[in-house]
Amino acid sequence: MTSNAEALTYDIAETDQAVVEAFGDRMVETLNSGALALMLSVGHRTGLFDTMAEMPAATSVQIAEKAGLDERYVREWLGAMTVGNIVENDPAGKTYYLPREHAASLCRKSPTDNIAVFAQYIPLLGSVEDDIVHCFRNGGGVPYERFERFHEVMAEDSGQSVVPALETDILPLVPGLIERLERGIRVLDVGCGRGRALNKLARLFPNSQFTGYDISGDAVRYASQEARALGNDNASFEIFDVSDLEHSDRPGTYQLITTFDAVHDQRDPLAVLRGIRKALADDGVYLAQDIKGSSHHHSDRDHPIGPLLYTVSCMHCMTVSLAQGGEGLGAMWGREKALEYFREAGFRNIDVHELAHDFQNYWYVCRP
Repeated sequence: MTSNAEALTYDIAETDQAVVEAFGDRMVETLNSGALALMLSVGHRTGLFDTMAEMPAATSVQIAEKAGLDERYVREWLGAMTVGNIVENDPAGKTYYLPREHAASLCRKSPTDNIAVFAQYIPLLGSVEDDIVHCFRNGGGVPYERFERFHEVMAEDSGQSVVPALETDILPLVPGLIERLERGIRVLDVGCGRGRALNKLARLFPNSQFTGYDISGDAVRYASQEARALGNDNASFEIFDVSDLEHSDRPGTYQLITTFDAVHDQRDPLAVLRGIRKALADDGVYLAQDIKGSSHHHSDRDHPIGPLLYTVSCMHCMTVSLAQGGEGLGAMWGREKALEYFREAGFRNIDVHELAHDFQNYWYVCRP
């Protein structure tokens, strides 16, 4: 009998060595990129990118002093940034500089998406790796409570991808919606998280009434505090398991219901959608943002951030649903499955939109 090791040796001998070496190089590059993602997250959370963007070439001591951080840690971080070709280091090795072209993708004041915000998902997901491995072996899921910073990172993500585009790109997807909001309608955001989008809408349209539901008490408290700080008397937030929405006694209450990346990780996504249909007025509209993808793995191979999205799905979206005894649909449920669920929930008129600035999401406009 041939051992597994002998079989592997034999198989490799029969392979194209150029392909083997190229794949090995790709794996090394993946390790380096993963390590850099951790350092990008650190640079974002500590404000180092923002600090360096406002400084000329400077020493590690000067950078640490300006940022209010420990110099030894800053110096080692600068080493990672230098060998990762993110920060420039002068030939004498004394000063460091963040090129403007790089700062444009790494700073809070960036006019484009701040990629360092998304880098935070890597250490956040890594923190539950042991839990996920346990689930691989035993089934079940990892509950929301284990993801201590997820709502914080999601709010920051939404703050640069959804909130700024509400007036210019998102609301115009529904003809006449802005005018209705100006006159005054009732709006519900299902799975509102920290309420960044809903609070922005409440501030823009004082004649309308806004309600946000989320299962996370911490997120709801944060959203409520922000509403009070902004003076949004027309916005309220409640702790509510939206899987139970279809059993509520408020049918036809809302003229607009929104979900921003919030359906696929629910315990019972179809029940949530049926509840949304029940709570929606007959002349209302349901506006859903969800991840752009196919319901077939091979069709997502060319997705620009496909590996990231499937990883987030496996290590958060799918598992938090399974932890509740749910379906575990996952972030990459795809357009085909989404349309199937929307129709089964009672929506007959569904338009699918893509926004020029947003390669990550589909925007579904659903009507009864």
